[in-house]
Amino acid sequence: MTYEGGCHCGAVRYEVAGEPQHVALCHCSDCRKSAGAPMVAWAAFAEDEFKLVQGELTTFNSSGTALRGFCPKCGTGISYRNAEYLPGIVDIQSATLDDPDALPAGCHIQTAERIGWMAEAHNLPEFERFPEG
Repeated sequence: MTYEGGCHCGAVRYEVAGEPQHVALCHCSDCRKSAGAPMVAWAAFAEDEFKLVQGELTTFNSSGTALRGFCPKCGTGISYRNAEYLPGIVDIQSATLDDPDALPAGCHIQTAERIGWMAEAHNLPEFERFPEG
């Protein structure tokens, strides 16, 4: 299977071929800080299954051996590599896929660093758009 995705502004496009080794929601503080979000969804692929088809990524070393790839124009996070802990793996932010529903998360990881209120977030009221009033 081939999956395609890209950044918010369209300057970076990528494709990954094959099936992910896992798809997870990461709660670590490094992911939260880099995304400005309470968690980040990742799909892990073998390095040779990932290919940039348009544009280039800027890389930021966020914590020693962690290399985060993002669009230099709009800042969208695309990839994560860590040769020490995940050799031969590239994690793709699965929300950047053209069809993010194609790879649903199978687990939560790094929950030791989860924001406290995220443990009960699924119990919050839901609105299809914005709440009235």
